[in-house]
Amino acid sequence: MLELQDVTKRYGDRLALDGVGFTVGERRLTGFVGGNGAGKTTTMRIILGVLAADHGTVTLDGAPLAEADRRRFGYMPEERGLYPKMRVLEQTVYLARLHGWTPAAAQRNALELLERLGLGERVNDTIESLSLGNQQRAQIAAALVHRPEVLVLDEPFSGLDPMAVETVQSVLADVAASGAPVLFSSHQLDIVERLCDDLVIIAGGRIAAAGTRDSLRAAHGSERWELLMSGDAGWLREQPGIRVADFDGGWAVFESESDAARRAVLAEALTRGEVVSFTREQRSLAQIFKEVVR
Repeated sequence: MLELQDVTKRYGDRLALDGVGFTVGERRLTGFVGGNGAGKTTTMRIILGVLAADHGTVTLDGAPLAEADRRRFGYMPEERGLYPKMRVLEQTVYLARLHGWTPAAAQRNALELLERLGLGERVNDTIESLSLGNQQRAQIAAALVHRPEVLVLDEPFSGLDPMAVETVQSVLADVAASGAPVLFSSHQLDIVERLCDDLVIIAGGRIAAAGTRDSLRAAHGSERWELLMSGDAGWLREQPGIRVADFDGGWAVFESESDAARRAVLAEALTRGEVVSFTREQRSLAQIFKEVVR
């Protein structure tokens, strides 16, 4: 488990991180979200040892991180950092060799990974000749080729088309399933919500919310309720103590003035047809994000 405790960082008079703390569990995909300048990249660079914290600790399985530990990490920066004149396979093998892999093993793993990421036909192309989306896939391959035990990715889905997003999602899920803690940032909240086990929201250098998807939804639950029934739900508009927010045939979203009014809705629905579902409206990560960063 990767853990940050009370991490603080200043740039001159500006407090970039203020007591940041969260965990990235083994076999867990943790999404790290926040607005521009919120502190995501600074946090990741401190985890990787690129920057030093002014205060606080970063530990792996309870022990402070040493340089040898960080060699077991995979890291993808937001800025592309590959050698533009090198060929894709040559670059990927080179990075695996830097982590101690034999030439044969590095070649084998690089080819397998590039094929899976959809770059199998581009292995002999130079990095600079690739489209931006394919350069992003190559950057991801560079972070994964040595089979890291911890993975930290800054905006890995940037510039990817929907098919590439699905491919990268599958690869990252497999990395997590192998036992690695995986932390990645993204502005694409729909992807984070779909992929992640845990979420960390940072705003103004502080952790605004953190937890599993379900725990965050429970903590920031909607006050609206959703009804789905076999018959038409138009009668809800006449129900006392109820305000209908959205409606389509047998589906409706409503607000109630009291628990009694809500119970009356369910009782009435049961007399009018089959009730398929009657639940509190599930809030999206985007809605929760807007609420906690205000």
